[in-house]
Amino acid sequence: MNDIVFYAGVTVGLLALLVIVFLVVSPPHPRVAFERRNAPDAVATSAVSALTDHTVAAIGGALHRRGKAPFDADELEQANIRMQPPAFLLMVFSAASVLALLGLLLTRGTIFVIPVMVLFIALAPLGAKILLHVRIGRRRAKFADQLDETLGLLAGGLRAGHSLLRAIDASAQETESPTAEEFARVVNETRIGRDLSDALDNTAHRMRSDDFQWVAQAISINREVGGNLSEVLDQVGHTIRERNEIRRQVKALAAEGKMSAWVLVLLPIGVFTFLVLTQPAYFAGFFQSIFGILALVVAGVLLILGSLWMMAVVKVKF
Repeated sequence: MNDIVFYAGVTVGLLALLVIVFLVVSPPHPRVAFERRNAPDAVATSAVSALTDHTVAAIGGALHRRGKAPFDADELEQANIRMQPPAFLLMVFSAASVLALLGLLLTRGTIFVIPVMVLFIALAPLGAKILLHVRIGRRRAKFADQLDETLGLLAGGLRAGHSLLRAIDASAQETESPTAEEFARVVNETRIGRDLSDALDNTAHRMRSDDFQWVAQAISINREVGGNLSEVLDQVGHTIRERNEIRRQVKALAAEGKMSAWVLVLLPIGVFTFLVLTQPAYFAGFFQSIFGILALVVAGVLLILGSLWMMAVVKVKF
């Protein structure tokens, strides 16, 4: 029975690895151009592509019936991942299969094979959530760093005689991502009938930017009462520039504490994993005794509490 489970796990893991490597990471390039291999107006798909499309469609139907997806389109968009939720969920399933195979190979022939496989499978969605959170945080931080320069472009466009919407469109074309993408979205939403103030407020809410919320409020007030908007944007930009300087100073001063926190958290985990893999008998007494298991559980709980405490200490808000 163990051999059947082992070979089944190996097969599933290899298939998932093939899907990730050959179809996603480095898809094969056709030797002949697509136009020469197909008749005019004909769309041909391979068997693997058709199977992938059917799988993604089935996952999408299940998510639609469930009403809530573990990874929604807004998260993927904010993380700058150009995939639909069903396709991304398929990638998570593939990663879970590979991790399950890895857990099976590491603990084959022991009583921990099932718990380790379940733990490794759970790492796939957890890792996906962490990946999305990190990418979204970096994108929002980059948007905040670009904001002072963007306001200078907006003020310059207004002084040149452009309208506000035209200045936003020009800034979308001249700035880098993610500001260019967000401003292009504001322009497109305005073109289809959405109010400019609402579009700017939505951008501030989506990017979790208090600074851009000030900009949206300043533009909204100026549209109601009038005035020189370029001067207002210059003043707001000056304030945001000073806040960014303080934010960068705080980030530099807290870098040492963050690095110390990472070392203190990862060091015991790394040492424990290394000894379990190289010297299994060293921790055999912990796994064979109820007191040893309780000691490991308490150590894990204390490690989590200490990690949360250090994260709260080194995270400075102002």
